[in-house]
Amino acid sequence: MSNYTYFDLLANFGIGGAHPGGFLLTQELLSAENIHSQSQILDAGCGTGQTSAYLYSHFGSNILGLDINPIMLKKAKNRFLSQRMPIQLIQGSVEEIPLKDATFDFVLSESVLAFVQKEKALGEINRVLKNGGRLIANEMTIDSYVSKQQESEIKEFYGIDTLMQEKDWKMLLEQAGFEEIVIKQGEKSLANDKQMPEFNFSSNFEPELFDVLNKHAEIIIKYQDFLSYRIITCTKK
Repeated sequence: MSNYTYFDLLANFGIGGAHPGGFLLTQELLSAENIHSQSQILDAGCGTGQTSAYLYSHFGSNILGLDINPIMLKKAKNRFLSQRMPIQLIQGSVEEIPLKDATFDFVLSESVLAFVQKEKALGEINRVLKNGGRLIANEMTIDSYVSKQQESEIKEFYGIDTLMQEKDWKMLLEQAGFEEIVIKQGEKSLANDKQMPEFNFSSNFEPELFDVLNKHAEIIIKYQDFLSYRIITCTKK
């Protein structure tokens, strides 16, 4: 097993749109919301800033990008500087968001919640949303129970504490204080999503990261019958 993680791969390869459904799905989800120039938006787990840049260029919104990975944040900063976009960035965890209560109209989470302590993260997202604020999420989900061996392999590779079914997401969202919860299954399987993500490679990275990339592809294909994703939208009470 490589010493490098899936998140080392994402950061050093600067992968944008790595989440299920890719960047086209992101655009579709955002177009369905009432986002405008006065909207205050938190891009939680902003990565290299692809979605934040899209939000600014298309809606002119006030955007803050949050990410825990310094490599990702550096790439996002360079993106915003080169495109002259006044998007703020802050380093931190979605499990302990270093921002005031009731700050945002929208929080966007793309393949973030599945990889953290979900109860803490959802509680924090609810806290920083204004009353009536919206959470838009796209998260890894299993369609059925899996064996202990299968569960162990997936959890170990991605560093996940719990594999979630749709009903589990709904329960946690309700407990965190959300309503108007809509959860939809992704139209494409993870294995059949052929969209090419965006890459922003670090100048120097270890060849071992290709082993991590290959392992990721192996897991997606191996478990394609039950490893899926859900699109989640809900509102703070």
